Amino acid sequence: MTLQQLRYAIEVAASGSITAAASRLYIAQPSLSKALSELEGEMGITIFERSSRGVVPTEDGTRFLSYARQVVEQADLLEAQYKSGNPPRRVFAVSSQHYAFVVNAFVELVREYGENRYEFSLREGTTFGIIEDVRLQRSELGVLYRNSFNREVLTSSIRQAELRFEPLFEAREHVFVSRRNPLASRRSVTLADLAPYPRLSYDQGSRNSFYFAEEPHITQEVDKAIVVTDRATLFNLLIGLDGYTISSGILSSDLNGNDIVSVPLEGDGTMEIGYVYQPRRPLSPLAESYLGHLREYVSAYIAKGYDGQ
Repeated sequence: MTLQQLRYAIEVAASGSITAAASRLYIAQPSLSKALSELEGEMGITIFERSSRGVVPTEDGTRFLSYARQVVEQADLLEAQYKSGNPPRRVFAVSSQHYAFVVNAFVELVREYGENRYEFSLREGTTFGIIEDVRLQRSELGVLYRNSFNREVLTSSIRQAELRFEPLFEAREHVFVSRRNPLASRRSVTLADLAPYPRLSYDQGSRNSFYFAEEPHITQEVDKAIVVTDRATLFNLLIGLDGYTISSGILSSDLNGNDIVSVPLEGDGTMEIGYVYQPRRPLSPLAESYLGHLREYVSAYIAKGYDGQ
């Protein structure tokens, strides 16, 4: 087993394809395939399941790649410290449902880091995709929510992926609407109040189960429904069509301006927002720092008057 073989395996996992990885590594595809086969033979495991659609790490491969990344990261640190004298390029990735506070914390992390060489990633995506990102180590952390409706199914999916869910905070359900929406001035609203307006929700791709939905009350029958894939589009439709979406209630005027307001939804519904991670791998200093910024931002928001309970 060599460091080069480990780097090859990590690149294949990131690319999802031996052909794409070979191109990025500037080597011939047969040479890469041979190196992987030799590594699998030496380790006595199958690292990747191969198909016409690409490659996916096996259960053994996922564990192996987790250790391989740690070895390569430590080797990079040693080389940077004693060989080149240049600081290493730091890498950190987080996947999340569509929350402004996740972006705010990410911004603060990048500002705090303040170095010239880094590669940070922020992926806003589907609930199942978030779990997969962390399982396959595309991201170190995944931010999502649980509630009384999805808790059992989501917890089971997280456990099957051999991940752990750690709560961050609990938020009362709120409705996001345009400042011009007639509901914006209300102290609270009911689901019946929302009936005349279009409901906006995020697409969950091929895993479009109600239990993986990002919005509470997704099983509620509505006459008008619009599904989107990104947060900017959703907010534009909130303003342009007087639509609404149900979320945690935590907004960011820095990122979203002042055209969207948050109104409490009547009832006892809450959202337990937390993060998933691989318990077999200690969190990196960057991940710990990011979580610190996340907690700090949410605490400051609540302290300003938001009723997080």
